[in-house]
Amino acid sequence: MKRIAKYTLWLLPLVLMTVAFTEYPSTRQDFEISKNLEIFANLYKELNTGYVDELDPGKVMRDGMEAMLNNLDPFTNYIAEADIEGYRLLREGTSDNIGFEFKKIGDFATITEVFKDLPADKAGVKIGDQIVAIDNKDTKSKSTDEVDYILRGAAGTTVDVTLRRPGQNADIKVKINRQEMELPNVPYSGMVEGDIAYVSLSTFSQEAGKNIATALRGLLKDNPNTKGIILDLRGNGGGLLIEAVNLCNVFIPKNELVTTTRGKLKEQDRSFRTQTSPVSEDLPLTVLIDKNSASASEIVCGTLQDYDRAVLIGQRSYGKGLVQNTVEVGYNSRLKLTTAKYYIPSGRCIQSVQYRNGEPIEIEDSRRATFKTRNGRTVLDGGGVAPDIKIEQASNIPVVKALQDQDIIFRFVTEFCKGKEKMPEVKDLRFTDFDAFLAFVQKENFVFRTESEKLLEQFKQKATDEGYALGSSVTAMETALSNAQLELIRKHKDLISKLIEKDIAGRYYYANGRAQIGLLRDPEVQEAVKVMRDQARYKSILKK
Repeated sequence: MKRIAKYTLWLLPLVLMTVAFTEYPSTRQDFEISKNLEIFANLYKELNTGYVDELDPGKVMRDGMEAMLNNLDPFTNYIAEADIEGYRLLREGTSDNIGFEFKKIGDFATITEVFKDLPADKAGVKIGDQIVAIDNKDTKSKSTDEVDYILRGAAGTTVDVTLRRPGQNADIKVKINRQEMELPNVPYSGMVEGDIAYVSLSTFSQEAGKNIATALRGLLKDNPNTKGIILDLRGNGGGLLIEAVNLCNVFIPKNELVTTTRGKLKEQDRSFRTQTSPVSEDLPLTVLIDKNSASASEIVCGTLQDYDRAVLIGQRSYGKGLVQNTVEVGYNSRLKLTTAKYYIPSGRCIQSVQYRNGEPIEIEDSRRATFKTRNGRTVLDGGGVAPDIKIEQASNIPVVKALQDQDIIFRFVTEFCKGKEKMPEVKDLRFTDFDAFLAFVQKENFVFRTESEKLLEQFKQKATDEGYALGSSVTAMETALSNAQLELIRKHKDLISKLIEKDIAGRYYYANGRAQIGLLRDPEVQEAVKVMRDQARYKSILKK
């Protein structure tokens, strides 16, 4: 009896909700809700009361809720009380930056970016350093979230970080002063080949639009014969909606519609328009995008495409056009809930309509709705923004993607730079020892399973099961495939060498150097320059 009474107390909120909906079933939808709440409450009670093994009621309920949410978009999530503090820090950004980025490589979090003149840089932190302890607490095998949590602290305080640097016998201890700061959202701006302005935006944080406008005004003032502008939004995962509007306003006139939000509730419906005169309304404009350009980035590039203001170059964007709100659902738990969708001026929605493992997947164009730009060009909805000029990305080449995913290039550059205090200037930086890279790949036991290798593995298993002795023959095939894999890497030598050069430039010349070397050898930048210098081609792309 006590056990049943205990479960009855847990079920009380569900029962009350059921009663509330049952008493006033004003619509068919209300009746369906009340009916299914009653079924769910009864099922939950019977499971906890009669199932043969002891169940954790909280886990059973959470599993049920997560299964329900898994059928929706990946951005609608339940946040339990135990996870609230970490979520609040992530959402509100209450920690103070110390000036570096990191990821888990092997047993330790490893520094992947150091921002110039910020606390970590002043303390002597280098890309490639492993974080082995924080305030004398061992970080081995800790997740990036755990390391990030330990690093957090109030501005004005310090944190002691123990680093393991390749090529040095002893660990290094540094004291980093935490301070309030905003990481730069315009990592680089400059001129390409003397007459094309280039500005990049890494995130839509505070004053992103203003910072791009300021950088662009400076470039145009110093270079009055500028023939075009490149706006680089590759890898930009979004941020503040108002900054997307402000950035559009740099290139399109006052009082133009940028985006609307539409939801089930009318109070979610809002329109956002440009508020001021643009910095550059007429200069040819190209926007670089990739599969990691998301949310606010997609609003910007989609709006500029809808108004035929820019030629988009690169790959289809991510496809996130959703508005989320967080609501309390009791006992200090929350639901992060999609309440509306973004629509850009042509009327299309950039939100992906299909997902696999939480990631958007492309659907065929025949399943997408068609819309028209201002000039009458056909554009499609249903999953991101498609570029006007598509260029294959390095990470779409399977062997190159595998090298990046397994941090082979990053780890090689760490080894390559060991003991080298200086490098040539960015314009003179060249990587020429590709054989050393191939040797490193072999030493690190790089794993890249092609479809051929997967089929060979299946063949080996089947042959063994059926009693065939094919040992030497299969070994010969495996050796041949291994050699062919090295040749496949060698086939992409130029591309991989450029990625290595870019990483080296970042080690010695920070984000600025990485951007500069990218401008010198980046195929998408080169294509943008060609398009803007060929005015006839530029105009033809933007016409119906």
